Formats: sequence, structure tokens, C-alpha cells
Amino acid sequence: MSGENRSRRDTENESKIQVVQIDGLVVMKLIKHCHEVNLANLGIAQGALLGLVAENARLEITHCFPFPSVSDESISDEDFQLDMMRKLRMVNIDHLHVGWYQSAQFGNFLSPQLLESHFAYQTSIEESVCLIFDTAKTSKGFLSLKAFRLTPEAIKLYKAGDFSPENITKLKVSHDTLFEEVPIVIKNSHLMNELLLELSEQIPVEAGSQFLDLGTADVLEEQLKFLMDTVDDLNQESIKFNKYQNMAVKQIQDKTRWLQRRQQENAARTARGEDPLAEEDINKVFKPMAPPSRLNALILSGQASSTAHQVAQFCSQSLAKWFATEALQDAKQGENTS
Repeated sequence: MSGENRSRRDTENESKIQVVQIDGLVVMKLIKHCHEVNLANLGIAQGALLGLVAENARLEITHCFPFPSVSDESISDEDFQLDMMRKLRMVNIDHLHVGWYQSAQFGNFLSPQLLESHFAYQTSIEESVCLIFDTAKTSKGFLSLKAFRLTPEAIKLYKAGDFSPENITKLKVSHDTLFEEVPIVIKNSHLMNELLLELSEQIPVEAGSQFLDLGTADVLEEQLKFLMDTVDDLNQESIKFNKYQNMAVKQIQDKTRWLQRRQQENAARTARGEDPLAEEDINKVFKPMAPPSRLNALILSGQASSTAHQVAQFCSQSLAKWFATEALQDAKQGENTS
């Protein structure tokens, strides 16, 4: 990220972004990039968002550009972004860095890398947002674009760098309070509206049938498979934490027995008129056990909750399609028989 775009204000006095306004051309560029990367199986598409902060806590996104491909190691991400913003400024385009975007599949976007990246953005540029574009859901006929920001509690957790269960409980952070969603408004110019009208006239009539597509088996299977994998990973995290708890309880018992044994030895030495044993730091005898990080468990819980919500939403839409198409099929069969 550019140093000249870094905020000089303290993150503790973080301004609240109430709404994200995106130019229609930015949305089209973003969709084009994400779908190209998805079709080429190049992984996750990512890019930078440029714009400005307007009045009434409104963040306006007026331009975007993709990050270099991961396979191209000869290009530095930071140098590439600095060069792009320098050239955009020369042609009088908004060059303030206001966040980044990333593609996702059916809402599966939560990861430690995403949290770490957006923490770096939001602590450097306090108004920045993370846009998540769902390529899979959009390909089914529903534009899915969401804006997220880290909550103040999540920022405090990351600043402390302590992901122990005690610190997470103290800060009252859970999987559903890591991010807060910001409403999105898409603004189109008159020329853009005219273009959309012309494109809508060129779309064949039969293209609208995708909204009644009943090919739900493959989508539901993919989502359930991802949900099972997430639950398995979450179960592994639980096993690790249970193992830590058992070892911590065993160490406490060993400490208690050691102290009792030391007291008995000192009592016997005193009875014999000998000097008691020198006191030792018990932490040197029993080294404290570091608690495991609970960050992965938080992320996996949030991902499982998001996937379950996506499955419920998808099934409800599919059920509505079944009822709608049932009447159409009955009418069609009635026409054929008559």
C-alpha cells in the first residue's frame, strides 16, 4: 500500500462508514476480472479499489485495477500499486486507496490471510473496505457483492496479537463479530443506464429461463461438501484445544504433588535439625504451557455459519422454483393432452 495514502489519524478514532457507493463501471470491471480468473482456474481474483470519502460517511469507489498474477513473481505488488496510482493521478483519476476486492465461491471467503490483509488496510487507511464478489452465485443469475469492515473488537484482538481463549473472551469477540457488513449502493451515469438498456434489448428471450433453472444438485453438493470439510477442520481445532486442556490439568496436578512433596521434605529436614531446601521457582521446574491460538477456530466457525446460511437461502429459493415450475409443467402437460 502507498505510504502517501496512509491515514494520519489514529485508528481508535475510526470514522464510521455508513454506506459504500460504487460506480457502475467499477462493478463491470470487477465482474470481468473475477470471472476471467475463475474461468482460467487461476485461483482467487484480487484488486485495488480507488475513490474518495464523501460527506455523510459515504465512501465512493470510482475506480479499480487488478493485482498482478500470483504466478508472475517478477512484479512486486507494492511497486505495481504505486506505479498504477501514480499514472492514474497523472490523468486526473481518483487515486486514494480505499480498499480492495476479492472473489469467492458461494460466500466461502473467510481465511486468516483475508483477516490479516484487511487488518493491514484498515489500520493504515481507516476508511478502507473489503469487497467480496461471489462469482458462483452471480453465474446463477444473482449479483452478489458485499462490503465488509473489521469491527473495533477484531482490530483490538489483532493489535494485541494474543489469540488465546482468555483474551478472546475478554474482548468479547466471536465468529459473527469479526466483520461488519456495510450497505452498498451502485450509481450509474446516464450513459451507463443507456448502455444497460441497449444490452437488455439484445438479450434473447430464452436467456431469462436461467432464473427457473432446477439444476440444483451440483451446487448443493458442492456447498455441503465444503461445509463438511469446514466442520472436520473445526473438529480438529476442538481436539487440539481439548488436548491442551488435558495437559494443562495434568501439569496443575503435577505442580500440586511437587509442592506437597517439597513441604514434606522440608518438614523432615527441620525435624532432623537440617536447613530446609532452598525455594525454587516452580515455573522453572514446570514450564508454562502456551495456549493454542483460537483464531482458526473463530474463522472456521464463521465460515461454517456462512455456508449453512448460504445452503438455507439456496434451498429456499430452489423450493420456490419447484412450486413455480410445477404449475408451469402442469399447464404444459394440459396443453399437450388437449
